[in-house]
Amino acid sequence: MKTHIPNFNSRFTLLTSALLAIGATARSAGISTLKDAYKDQFYVGVAINRTIAMSTGVRADNVNRTQEQVNKDIALVKEQFNQIAPENDLKWALIHPQEGPDGYNFGPSDAYVNFGVSNNMYIVGHTLVWHAQTPNWVFAGTNPPPRATNASPDAVTTTNAPGTNAPERGSFGRGFGGGFGRGGFGYNGPRASREELLQRMRDHIHTVVGRYKGKIKVWDVVNEAIANGGTNLLRNSLWLQIIGPDFIAKAFEYAHEADPDAILRYNDYGLENPGKRRKLITLIKSLQEQHVPVMAIGSQTHVSVSSPSFEAEDAALTELEQLGLPIHITELDVNSAQGGQRDTGADIANNAATTQGGLVDNANQRLASQYATLFRVFLKHRNSVKVVTFWGVNDGVSWRAGGRPLLFDAKDQPKPALDAVIGAATLQH
Repeated sequence: MKTHIPNFNSRFTLLTSALLAIGATARSAGISTLKDAYKDQFYVGVAINRTIAMSTGVRADNVNRTQEQVNKDIALVKEQFNQIAPENDLKWALIHPQEGPDGYNFGPSDAYVNFGVSNNMYIVGHTLVWHAQTPNWVFAGTNPPPRATNASPDAVTTTNAPGTNAPERGSFGRGFGGGFGRGGFGYNGPRASREELLQRMRDHIHTVVGRYKGKIKVWDVVNEAIANGGTNLLRNSLWLQIIGPDFIAKAFEYAHEADPDAILRYNDYGLENPGKRRKLITLIKSLQEQHVPVMAIGSQTHVSVSSPSFEAEDAALTELEQLGLPIHITELDVNSAQGGQRDTGADIANNAATTQGGLVDNANQRLASQYATLFRVFLKHRNSVKVVTFWGVNDGVSWRAGGRPLLFDAKDQPKPALDAVIGAATLQH
């Protein structure tokens, strides 16, 4: 059964059909790329996987593409985008899987950075500190783990003091899967001390950020540290349990030491939700009061064809602007699957459910309409929005492939949404 919205076609005709026509005309007149359409507004970027960065048709990042498909993906990235982010290869589990200074795997990340440099792209690093995709060795030590209790599975064995948070189910973030998704959160063995974990964090950040100093211009320093629900501010992670709430400030401090010229970003999802947005504003204001070098806000913007509305997205960006920082749309996609119409999260545990049930009715039209809506809002806030990054180059490599969430199909062919996005830029001019 397909999802149906009454009178959708009439609403679609009023604005989106006009933007489609404008975009098609612009493309035929030579304004055929996203980076050209928005060159005076903000960077338009894309997350690339290892197959693109290393130009090889191998299975990587849960993507299985032939060499011919990879070649087309690469050509599309070069044609359409002027900024890149790595889907996985700068996450701790991929770049630093083994303990110690000899435990790094720089091959894929070097290929990613070299791809950006050779194609004159604005390069983003994602991510330094995250509760997911972090090897267990990072948290291991000689201190006994918290004493087990007979409490419910959601109870916390540490004191729920200010700045701590009860564990959340299904909150491990989108990512690599296959054993990497949950990272060290499920580690129950002897733990590192606060001092040991801070030293490991500092060494890792100094090594990784220092290696790409001057090449990677923006870093997601801390990713998804805010609690999704309840009253607690921070997610219950091993970073929080072992170090305490100042692990966020310390990560930014170490990144700034490693590259004083890099833009340091806090990144999170679900900021379309007013409650989570309030938590983010509380967190960032607290960090600003402590003179922590947070320099930009990353809003992932994993949304659907049903929401947010123009008014809701406008309100979200308006509230974020009160922080006085640049806003980066970091992981944009628009889910067209029936199962994903009430979800703005980015949890890998929930991802399968968000792509079930087939596509909604009028999927391509609704996708075009929603992308037009979002880019109209981004343009309204162009003084604050500096980067817009799509999470994947096409539907075939998307983490939500079943939801057909991007501007290009699995064969790299443009969908009507591309004309709608280009039309929004052209209409603005």
